Amino acid sequence: MQRKNEKSLQLTKKLGEVIRETRKEQKLSCTKFAYQFDIDKGNLNRIENGLIDCKFTTLWKISEAFNIKLSVLINILEKKMGKDFKIMDE
Repeated sequence: MQRKNEKSLQLTKKLGEVIRETRKEQKLSCTKFAYQFDIDKGNLNRIENGLIDCKFTTLWKISEAFNIKLSVLINILEKKMGKDFKIMDE
């Protein structure tokens, strides 16, 4: 099993925060969101709490459910991570 370094732990937690905040902005409960967009509720809960890594396909599915581009979600995440963190170079 691969151990996570501090930066990847921080990324996992911040991604969960971004997803939770965006879901709440859209006034959806975790249960309703998961059911409505066919996302496993347990996985969604673990992702939002930063307990597991989010698969790329799940992240894409979540961005589709939010009706935003995946790149927009990634931009939000990059801003939350701080100026020293970039997922993609410009």
